[in-house]
Parts: sequence; C-alpha cells; structure tokens
Amino acid sequence: EVQLVESGGDLVQPGGSLRLSCAASGSPYDGYAIGWFRQAPGKEREDVSCISTGDGSTWLADDVRGRFTISSDNTKNTVYLQMSMLKPEDTAVYYCALDEFWCSSGEFWGQGTQVTVSS
Repeated sequence: EVQLVESGGDLVQPGGSLRLSCAASGSPYDGYAIGWFRQAPGKEREDVSCISTGDGSTWLADDVRGRFTISSDNTKNTVYLQMSMLKPEDTAVYYCALDEFWCSSGEFWGQGTQVTVSS
C-alpha cells in the first residue's frame, strides 16, 4: 500500500519560511517522482513543484521559483519543499503526490497540510 504523509504546514507571517515534508512508503515503482500541489479555497488545484527521486531533476512553478526549493532524501524516502519569502497568496492546502518517473496527474496522494500566510 502506497502511503504519502505530508507535514510541516503552519500559520506563518508574510515573509516567513516553512519546510514541508512528504514521507513516501510502499511505492510500486523503482523510479518515481513526487510532486507538490496546492489548492486554495475557491480556486483550482495548481502545480507547485516536482522532483524525480531517480535522477534528481526538479521543476518549480514560475510564481514560486526563487522562493521555494524542492529536495529529496532518498535514504528516508522523504521529499521536502522549503518555502521562503512566503506571501498571503501562498495560503492553501499543500498536497504531495507520486507518479512513475515524472509528475503528471498524481497516481497516489497524501492527505494534505495547511499553510496559512497571514499577519
């Protein structure tokens, strides 16, 4: 059984930082990618970032590039999303998802973690 568990969401002031974690277990694939997605109330889900745990390739959405960093620790099967210079518009539920090789629509999903950026 594939399990993805997100953690690290919190309430933070604008300009602050957070690190989200996505711990994966039970992947049926040797090579897989973990994507981060977010969904704010009343808005569609949007892609945030992706990393291949195989070759380390990464991708970041335009509106987070330069502020967010994605990384992985394959010894812990955990992917991290380091978020800095947070803005109120970053407020959303953040989800991680697993796909074979590279991120697409998300074959397996975590339960989400809330990030709120507010003063």
